[in-house]
Amino acid sequence: MPGYFFDSSAVGKLYHGEVGSECVGELVDQAGSGAYISRLTVVEIQSVFAGKVRTGEISVDDVEAVRNRFLADLKMRKLKVAAIPHAYFGVAESLIRQHGISLSLRTLDALQLTVALDLHSRGLIQRFVAADKILCKVAVAVGLDVLNPEQR
Repeated sequence: MPGYFFDSSAVGKLYHGEVGSECVGELVDQAGSGAYISRLTVVEIQSVFAGKVRTGEISVDDVEAVRNRFLADLKMRKLKVAAIPHAYFGVAESLIRQHGISLSLRTLDALQLTVALDLHSRGLIQRFVAADKILCKVAVAVGLDVLNPEQR
């Protein structure tokens, strides 16, 4: 059973048609696959939705329906939410020390990557899915198999 970790940059594509949406949808809907997100994504996706309203990609009226679809997917476990234990913060800090200067790794991306690395080490995911080019570069550097749905 293939497992995928989806960064917030990829999850947003499930709820608004854009470059990469079809790819992300296929991966999430793939029979027998495990689609994982972090608890951080549950928070970050609200910012993604708000940004789409600010840029006029979706209306204020539509954002509530988009949020409800996301919450329904969580409830149905279409997307499985991985916790962020306290110990992950130390790992994320280490990742920033290693890759913050050379690859511009940011704080929240380091936490996302830490969750993905743990899920990978436990055999729950095989691929890291993100549309953030910098994050994809760091994920490759730490040994993850990466898919950018915008470049598929």
